[in-house]
Amino acid sequence: MPKNTYLGIYRAIFTNEELEKEIPMHEIVQRKQLSPKPQIKVPVNSEGVPLPESYKGPHIFMCMIGGGHFAAMVVSLAPKQVKNPQATTGPLTKEAVVLAHKTFHRYTTRRKQGGAQSANDSAKGAAHSAGSSLRRYNEQALQDEVRQLLTSWKGMIDTSELLFIRATGTTNRRTLFGPYDDQVLKQNDPRIRGFPFSTKRATQNELMRSFVELTRVKILEVDEEALAAKRAAIISAQQSLAAKKEAAAASKPQPKKLTEEEETALLHTSQLQSLIRRSKLPALLSYLQTNSVSPNFQFQPEEQNYHAPTPLHLAASLNSKLLVEGLLLKGNANPTIKNGDGKTAFELCGERSTRDAFRVCRYELPSPKGYNWENSNVPSGLSRVEAGKRDAREKEEENKKKMEEKRLDDERLAKEEEERERERNLKGGGKFSSRGGKGKIVGAGVQASGQEKREQEMRDMTPEMKMRVERERRARAAEERMKRLG
Repeated sequence: MPKNTYLGIYRAIFTNEELEKEIPMHEIVQRKQLSPKPQIKVPVNSEGVPLPESYKGPHIFMCMIGGGHFAAMVVSLAPKQVKNPQATTGPLTKEAVVLAHKTFHRYTTRRKQGGAQSANDSAKGAAHSAGSSLRRYNEQALQDEVRQLLTSWKGMIDTSELLFIRATGTTNRRTLFGPYDDQVLKQNDPRIRGFPFSTKRATQNELMRSFVELTRVKILEVDEEALAAKRAAIISAQQSLAAKKEAAAASKPQPKKLTEEEETALLHTSQLQSLIRRSKLPALLSYLQTNSVSPNFQFQPEEQNYHAPTPLHLAASLNSKLLVEGLLLKGNANPTIKNGDGKTAFELCGERSTRDAFRVCRYELPSPKGYNWENSNVPSGLSRVEAGKRDAREKEEENKKKMEEKRLDDERLAKEEEERERERNLKGGGKFSSRGGKGKIVGAGVQASGQEKREQEMRDMTPEMKMRVERERRARAAEERMKRLG
């Protein structure tokens, strides 16, 4: 064999005994290269199942199941000699001997959504549409057909050297491996193998392609020097990357260790902000008093709290009227402190009710200690009575506006309904005649057919509703056909 040339064989094609024996692999491969036999007709019984004398030689069982498709095949490992169809003369060619094969197909998969109907029922509950009933019936029918086939092939399966099976999903594996009475395939069978390559839909042609792929030797040309150089380059690159990471970690500045005062400030910041965001005024005032924390406490770190550096700023930015009044009247907070943008707490309010809370506090606390209201940008004071009257007046105006909008909407809907009623009367053919007999309609045309009525009903539907109605109609028709056949 030329230098740098190698032969590749799938490990799955060997039995466990062959892999465990201390025999050179090339000798095992030579033993598996069986001589071709003359083409003979496989004897079968009345049901088309090969008789025991037809599968005395080495053979394997292969099957695939998925998406409602099932394909199975028992193929002999000894090829047969046949004439080359492309040449009138010359040596005979080798061809695989298929002892038995069978395929089934049932509609079990939900279109455009994937997955078996049983899996969807387990996840979301049983659906009650005609399509779901049809899929459930087909799943059970496919399971019965597959198990019946395996039972009829039990003799060939039991004498097979290997069992190549592809069954993904719980439903498909339960179909093959049960448990059920007199099951043929066992999950712990040491002969079972998976296909060591990608496979397509379960068909007879795909099984034959897989058999050819498994039993053919692959010729590979490998340059050992090039591979060694490539491995060395990969190792060098990995070492270089590791060195760079170590250097970067060494040069990275270590986090500064916090002092006890800084850790305490961070703890107060997290506790106060949590209480403010949950609007816990009594707990907030109690925390400030118990821990001797100033109501004007500066949140830490300052660069992350420049917008709302104090409890009053944070309460105002959250539009918490209750907290604003509590911090100003009971906590003695200073409203003149400015944040990183140069704004006081009043200027962070987003709602009028919160701004009125500042004005009420200025009215009830006209001469506070430690600060001047003029520096807080809060307008003149406002009594609670005046604030309440303004709130009531604004609520009344808002209610009137809503009532007017509701009245206009009702008038618009009534007008639209009147227009639709007029259109229905025009399509219906006009008024009843007083001289036309019992129930006779003057100007009424030919009565619409069932198809025309369905088209008229579907005109007003959305595309999604139309698709759903059409699917249900087709499923009902399929169910009716099945009932007639059954």
